[in-house]
Amino acid sequence: MLTANGATKRYGDTVALDALTLEVQRGEVVCLLGANGAGKTTTIHLFLGLLAPDTGEVRVDEVDPARDPERARKKVAYISESVALYPDLTGLENQALFDALAGRKRSQADHLAALEWAGLSSAEATRRVSGYSKGMRQKVGLAIAFAKDAQALLLDEPMSGLDPKAAAEFAAHLRRLQSEGRAILMTTHDIFRAQETATRIGIMRAGHLIETVDPARVDAKEIERIYLRHMHDPSPVAHAGPPSGAHP
Repeated sequence: MLTANGATKRYGDTVALDALTLEVQRGEVVCLLGANGAGKTTTIHLFLGLLAPDTGEVRVDEVDPARDPERARKKVAYISESVALYPDLTGLENQALFDALAGRKRSQADHLAALEWAGLSSAEATRRVSGYSKGMRQKVGLAIAFAKDAQALLLDEPMSGLDPKAAAEFAAHLRRLQSEGRAILMTTHDIFRAQETATRIGIMRAGHLIETVDPARVDAKEIERIYLRHMHDPSPVAHAGPPSGAHP
């Protein structure tokens, strides 16, 4: 569903992403871990068509988002670290507005159902967003993504700043979407949530995907050990090999 093949992106003399090769299949949750500047957000922006690779290629269900961003974006839903909503509108009104902007016509009952699916009560849905917590705003973003019925989700630090309860609820919704066959690519700094949620974890440093980890075979403490080893390694980075933990 999401494919990068040797994708490289430079900003002047700075290589933000170096020959990234990555696939996210339907029913997978791939989490990218890495320090700020590792290339995680650049990866998301390439799939959204906000950036074009200098070399290599990126595809969303065989569509090149750099050449046909409108068609590619119809296939994906995007949730950022801080979902941009209209503060003077209610959650329900935001949901209806974004649906209308996307050319979809649904009833108020449908909008409420999407928000309730994301964890907002009908009373919360009819309150102005200006009074929402960050977790509530992220739930509206998730409801908008769910209503779009996109087969791929691109999530850039969506659980950053959420309290543990809100983060656990958000992760549970991602697992439900995964079980429905959605392809999910998520950047995060939260090793625990990555281990809990992902089917694969990619560790990025200096624009390289340097290792992939199978979270079914290693616990969060081991993932942290692998991550810190790479972050403290002064040697030049190399591209990822087979997933850690793939063999007994």
